[in-house]
Amino acid sequence: MNQFRLTSLIPLVAMAALAGITWWLLQATQPRQNEGAARPKEHTPDYFADNFSVSELDQSGATQYRLTAQSLIHYEDDELSDLVKPAMRAFQPGKPIVTATGDTGTVNADASIVDLYGNARILRAPGSGDPQMQADSEHFRVLVNDDVIETEKPVKLQRGISVMTASGMNYNNVTRLMQLFGNVRGAIAPSDTGGNSPKQPG
Repeated sequence: MNQFRLTSLIPLVAMAALAGITWWLLQATQPRQNEGAARPKEHTPDYFADNFSVSELDQSGATQYRLTAQSLIHYEDDELSDLVKPAMRAFQPGKPIVTATGDTGTVNADASIVDLYGNARILRAPGSGDPQMQADSEHFRVLVNDDVIETEKPVKLQRGISVMTASGMNYNNVTRLMQLFGNVRGAIAPSDTGGNSPKQPG
């Protein structure tokens, strides 16, 4: 009788062992807690570029904007890129080239906003009856889609032999209108009164 009972228990033991192994395999193959959750992005570089250059073309295929830099470092969390010695150039048919530069800068993911820092400068070449124009500040923001350059920092503007200073500035590259804000000082030379002279908001 005892032999019969022992023999009859063998299939039960085998089934229990099989069930235990199956449970262990399921536990081993299931993802751990939070393992499937998306990893938060960190402010760490994910790619680099030296002698960086990117151009935006108009509908005719001509270069409308060109952004260059000695180096670019892209960050994965906010998709901003740090730039060293950036230069942003705007080209318009029949109009002088406008170049904005800085010691350092940043550009957003779609290159629609470029910030220039440290010895930032806007230089509009002479042409179309206008003398050369130069603006210097510690920060310029280039709004590419609006074709506007602005700053909230003190700015020095030189147009021909005229020199002016202000607390802020907005330059529209389409209308060629320069607006100075805040504490505006300086003088406009008689030879520079023609064309689009700087405008002070009333």
